[in-house]
Amino acid sequence: MKPLDIEFMKRLHDKVNVIPLIAKADTLTPEECQLFKKQLIHLHCLFQIMKEIQEHKIKIYEFPDTEDDEDNKLIRKIKEKMPLAVVGSNVVIEVNGRKVRGRQYPWGVAEVENGEHCDFTVLRNMLIRTHMQDLKDVTNNVHYENYRSKKLAAVTCNGVDATKTKGQLTKSPLAQMEEERREHVMKMKKMETEMEQVFEMKVKEKKQKLKDSEAELERRHEQMKKNLEAQYKELEEKRRQFEEEKANWEAQQRILEQQKLDASKTMEKNKKKGKIF
Repeated sequence: MKPLDIEFMKRLHDKVNVIPLIAKADTLTPEECQLFKKQLIHLHCLFQIMKEIQEHKIKIYEFPDTEDDEDNKLIRKIKEKMPLAVVGSNVVIEVNGRKVRGRQYPWGVAEVENGEHCDFTVLRNMLIRTHMQDLKDVTNNVHYENYRSKKLAAVTCNGVDATKTKGQLTKSPLAQMEEERREHVMKMKKMETEMEQVFEMKVKEKKQKLKDSEAELERRHEQMKKNLEAQYKELEEKRRQFEEEKANWEAQQRILEQQKLDASKTMEKNKKKGKIF
């Protein structure tokens, strides 16, 4: 296996079920595929464990024990084929009047669902038909529980502050979680109080701005009112002066009219006297 494959499996084997496969098995002859399997596998107790996987302490999926002879026979058959050699294809081709899923080559066809060509059907039956529930149970009861245990252990060991006392370090996970919950509640209350204080301060600032704006508007209103009153008084004064000048002018006009009338009468009298003499 490549170093990348080994490192990838080492990081995943305690989180998911690992089933070893030989990919692109259509590039190998049956003899080469069988030889490749034998090079990777050696017997260890009752289980066949791949040599490199064992050397790197990588855990693979272990088939459950069963009392059914047929199931045991099936499990032995699958174990004998480990690691499974698979071929993938998304193309349907016609071979001898049959439509099959496989890969077409100049020298022949590699059928995906043909047990003589690859172990795809064994893998499919194992994942979907025979061991699906066990795979789910192992994921839930083993991998998830291991993950949960590590997280809870980290809460009481690596996940605590160095300033905490020895008594705090020996608390049970539930007690530690309850204490963290209380600390979180207190932190949230403190944040809520601070937010309320900030909100009140913002409200006060807004109210003060509104008061200042209202006072400024009131001051401008009073100033405009005073200006209008001053303009009104000025107009009234000009109107009074105009009326007074008008009255004087009319009086002068009446005097002039009277003088003209008197002069006209005097001239008429003089004319009459001239005629008499």
